[in-house]
Amino acid sequence: MAISLSLVLLVGIILVIMIRNGRVKWGPALVAILFGFLLASSNVAPDIQKFLDSAAQAIADVNP
Repeated sequence: MAISLSLVLLVGIILVIMIRNGRVKWGPALVAILFGFLLASSNVAPDIQKFLDSAAQAIADVNP
């Protein structure tokens, strides 16, 4: 849960920065947000979560 929340915050911050810099307009950003909500309620959501969990674990296993 902590990884998911921090990832959502990170992506949200990146999206706000991109909107403020004019790289992404409000219309496409709104479509991307709505797509994310719809994707989260689909049957694909558990597979995406498993992928993100394994990617986070792989990053955590890297020795500095």
